Amino acid sequence: MSYTTFDRGVKIAPSILSADFANFGAECRAVEAQGAPWVHVDVMDGHFVPNLTFGPATVKALRPHIKGVMDVHLMIAPVDAYLPAYAEAGADVISAHYEAGPHIHRTLQAIRGLGCKAGLCLNPGTAIEPVAYLLDQVDLINVMGVNPGFGGQKFIRSQLEKIAALRQMIGAREIHIQIDGGVARDTIAEIRAAGADVFVAGNAVFSGGSVDKPQVYGDNIAALVAAAG
Repeated sequence: MSYTTFDRGVKIAPSILSADFANFGAECRAVEAQGAPWVHVDVMDGHFVPNLTFGPATVKALRPHIKGVMDVHLMIAPVDAYLPAYAEAGADVISAHYEAGPHIHRTLQAIRGLGCKAGLCLNPGTAIEPVAYLLDQVDLINVMGVNPGFGGQKFIRSQLEKIAALRQMIGAREIHIQIDGGVARDTIAEIRAAGADVFVAGNAVFSGGSVDKPQVYGDNIAALVAAAG
């Protein structure tokens, strides 16, 4: 597993949803070479969210091209039946939505039982109080900065308060706070100040670059890190 140590430093996780779909392997290699320690894979089912993306076979095909953390975000419901397939495909982190099923504690247990780090995702309208009863099963909490389903949406600012409250709730526990949606140079400082350490970024990383111009990815990643402070 690539995910071996914990730290609260700024980590940019490019979302391949914004990459060149015809060149995924090269895109993953390019963003890693340009400084991205995580790669974020958005799995959507056209049911839980209004979009359709990648199955386990695609994730498995990507694995050899990702040397760092493969962060698989399951925006699917039901979710439990598909956990073994994504674990077998090589995910380091598997994140499931609180809203995707009736037994989220069981889901998180299952993810860890498969040898992966367990992520808990919270939609913008979801309160954090139940999270207190899940902390013993969580390695990462993904706060959605937009409603899930599409990239390029504007950041929902109420999530800053949610991040700050989660950071206080987590205390010294080794749990990452991830923000997914709306991460850009003009939002990342506030998000970082609230307590996030993993930043999923699509357009903010891939815009203007390509596998033939990978330095643009590096410049975009460096600019995000610098803006985070």
